[in-house]
Amino acid sequence: MLMASHGWRDAYKGMSSDNIKGLILALSSSLFIGASFIVKKKGLIKAGASGTRAGVGGYSYLLEPLWWVGMITMIVGEIANFAAYAFAPAILVTPLGALSIIISAVLAYIILREKLHIFGILGCALCVVGSTTIVLHAPQERPIESVAEVWDLATEPAFVIYAVLVLMSVFVIVFLYIPLYGQTHVMCYIGVCSLVGSLSVMSVKAVGIALKLTFSGMNQLVYPQTWVFTFIVLMCVITQMNYLNKALDTFNTAVVSPIYYTMFTSLTILASVIMFKDWSGQNPTQIVTELCGFVTILSGTFLLHKTKDMVDGPTGRSPKHITKEDDEDGRGQEGIPLRRQDLTI
Repeated sequence: MLMASHGWRDAYKGMSSDNIKGLILALSSSLFIGASFIVKKKGLIKAGASGTRAGVGGYSYLLEPLWWVGMITMIVGEIANFAAYAFAPAILVTPLGALSIIISAVLAYIILREKLHIFGILGCALCVVGSTTIVLHAPQERPIESVAEVWDLATEPAFVIYAVLVLMSVFVIVFLYIPLYGQTHVMCYIGVCSLVGSLSVMSVKAVGIALKLTFSGMNQLVYPQTWVFTFIVLMCVITQMNYLNKALDTFNTAVVSPIYYTMFTSLTILASVIMFKDWSGQNPTQIVTELCGFVTILSGTFLLHKTKDMVDGPTGRSPKHITKEDDEDGRGQEGIPLRRQDLTI
C-alpha cells in the first residue's frame, strides 16, 4: 500500500508554473469566446434581416457593428488562447474550451431565448467535471529551445501524413459536400472548421513558443520557420472564421458550439499527440484518466445537443407556419438542430 502511495506521488508531480499560466489564460479565453458566439449571432440575425444571410453566401454582416463587437470579443479570447498554448500543452488548453460552451448556452438562453433543458444543465456540469479531471492530470509542457525544433517536429513523417489527410478531407468537403449538403447538415461547415483548426492550433503553438523565446532574449523572428507558421495561422483562421459564420447563421447556436468543440478538440488532441508527443512522458494511468475526463466532457456536450432536440421537438415547425415576427428575430428557421427545414414552399 505504501509503495502504491509513493508511486502515485511520483506519477503526479503537480502543475508547473507554466501550466498554471496556461490554465488561467485558457479560462479567460473561454469566457470571452463563449460570449462572442452570442454577440456575433445577434449581429448575423440583424444583418440577415436587411441583407443577404451569411448562410447563403452573403457578407452583409461585415457592415453590422454588433457583429464586429462579437468579433473583437472573440479576438480577445483567441489572443488569450494563443498565449495559453505558449505555456501549456494542447491537451490541457484545448479541452477547457468546454467552458465556453457553458457560457454560450446560458447566454443563448438569456439573450437569444433559446431554451435550455434541465439535462442541458447536467451537460454543463459534466463539462466542468471533465475539464477539472484533465487539468489535474495534464502532462507538463515539453521544453523547446527554438522554433527550428518545432519545425523539425512538424516535418516528421507522422505529422506530415496527418496534415496531408486533413487538407485532402477539407477539399473534398468544400468542393463536393458543401454545395449539396451545406444548408442541411451542420457537419459540413463544422468539419471544415475543425480539420483546419487542428492545424492552426499546432501553428499557433509554434508562433507562441517563438514569441515567448523572443521575449526571454532568444530572438526567433530571424528564423523563416516563424513566418511560415504565422502565414499558416492566418490562412487557417480566415478559413475557420468564414465557415463558422456560415454554421452560426444556418444552425442553432446551442448545437453549433458543442459539435464544433467536440470535433475541434478531438482533432487538436490527436494532432498534438502526433506532433508534440504529449503522452510520451506519462504512464498509462495518467493517459487513461485524461481520456476519461475528455469522454466526460464529450458526454456533456452531446447531452447539451440532445436536450436541444427535446426542447424544440423532433420535427420543429414547418416553414409554411413561420410567422413574420419569428423570421424577423431569426428564430423561425431553427427548429431542427442538425438539419434545417427545406425552405421550398
